[in-house]
Amino acid sequence: MVANGTLTEPLTGTAAGVPYLAVPPPDPDRSAPMVIGLHAFEPPRSEAALAGTLPLLGLPVWRFYLGLPLFGHRLPEGGVPEVNRLGQTDYLIQLYGPVVEQAAAELPRVVAELRRSFPVSEAPAGLMGVGAGGAAVFLALAEGDLPVGAVGVVNPVIDPAQVLAARERHLGITYHWSDKSREIATWLDFTERAEELASRDPQPPMLIVNGEHDEIIRPGHGRLLHDALASRHLPHTLRHIVVPDLAHALGPEPGLDPGPPTPGTVLADRALAEWFHAHLLSGAETTVRL
Repeated sequence: MVANGTLTEPLTGTAAGVPYLAVPPPDPDRSAPMVIGLHAFEPPRSEAALAGTLPLLGLPVWRFYLGLPLFGHRLPEGGVPEVNRLGQTDYLIQLYGPVVEQAAAELPRVVAELRRSFPVSEAPAGLMGVGAGGAAVFLALAEGDLPVGAVGVVNPVIDPAQVLAARERHLGITYHWSDKSREIATWLDFTERAEELASRDPQPPMLIVNGEHDEIIRPGHGRLLHDALASRHLPHTLRHIVVPDLAHALGPEPGLDPGPPTPGTVLADRALAEWFHAHLLSGAETTVRL
């Protein structure tokens, strides 16, 4: 793997029971800030796939890509068929909601252990999420107390009802709503929870990236969240961008390994790298040297 023109070797391990793939900065012996990345249910759906799809090129930080609960090394007994069964039984109650909730709850413990294991600076961590990983980032902001220095999300699941509607359109799977599922959907609708997201002090800078061709979480949903947060942010600490030629999935199936770079993923990665460079690296220039 190449970062900032220097060959770096990714490391794998577990922190607080969560598998990670770590990519060091060009000088791995010096203290540097950290960015934590959470993958999606769709490609990229593994640590390695996310690291290859959004490598944050040119960003001199430690990058830790975490595996979601029920994915990869944390598949339940029964493996992928059991995950599929959970989704078919009740996608929101049995699969999506528990994964997002657990992923958000794990972050403080994971960050604390990574700080003990790697030469990471004391600066608050950056958080990056794609799809459901973006929802876990939002939930951690709304309900957790982990210090966060900056946030960057790509095609985040802002409202899980949109995912269920897409499953009905594309798979012909009718979702049967219940009082409990409506409660979970409201709980994980982050436009509705914008006031809670914006109540942090200090408020971490946030970049929301939507794909122009995302048919699940359309760019307009990202804009609505941006506008709902705008009153609590300074102009330079909140941004919404739409990336051309980018769909909801950032790569081909099965999504366990990175796909070839595309114009859309390259643009998204550059935007994220510049955002974290500007807001995590104190005193540094705000443009990444690509």
